[in-house]
Amino acid sequence: MNRSTKQPRIDWAQYMGSLAETSRQPLLAAFYQANWPTPDTPLDDVEFVALDIETTGLDARRHAIVSIGLIPFTLARIRSDQAWHQLVRPYGDLIPESVTFHHITHSDIRRAPRFGEILESLLQRLAGKVAVVHYRNIERTFIDEAVRHALGEGLLFPMVDTMQIEADLYPQRQPGWLRRLRGQPPISIRLADSRARYGLPLYQAHHALTDALGTAELLQAQVATHFPAPQRLAELWY
Repeated sequence: MNRSTKQPRIDWAQYMGSLAETSRQPLLAAFYQANWPTPDTPLDDVEFVALDIETTGLDARRHAIVSIGLIPFTLARIRSDQAWHQLVRPYGDLIPESVTFHHITHSDIRRAPRFGEILESLLQRLAGKVAVVHYRNIERTFIDEAVRHALGEGLLFPMVDTMQIEADLYPQRQPGWLRRLRGQPPISIRLADSRARYGLPLYQAHHALTDALGTAELLQAQVATHFPAPQRLAELWY
């Protein structure tokens, strides 16, 4: 498949080592010192963790995380027994639009912990693993902003973006005029529509743990379909 040349590539193993040396926060320094895979690691050998968050909106500077779901997996196995789902109590009120979207209400989060209270547990589950998300701009920016609010220092870690894979597979998602006349719709790279292209089942959307599971299954299907073995991790992470 043709890979996008516009996205920067980072040697995350090396970069995490440099962050460990410069971080002022012991909790983050310990996270960065984990045993991270190198760019040459075959995908079959990578320990992934599918990650999804639900938020009160789309602007990380004004909105907040209200739930986090993650599940460890490899290309051969999804470790459902290690799945983790956590509600988070944001600062400020929920807005009606977000409640309608993810169905998390004020009563659900009234006794939930703040993000800072679950941060150590989250980092333990992410350390040394490659996070797999569907649209990294959400998870990366919201988690970074939440950690800045909690500790005064941001957080970075490697991600594989299943939406980016679909975007690279279908760079011309809008049909031409002739196909539009024939009623052909644009190609959607949203999670549910991407899964449907691989024959994966339809799950309830906008629940962090369910979406994390859906993302894990999607990456397994994408790699099996489009990436002949052996394939290096460097081809996929951002």
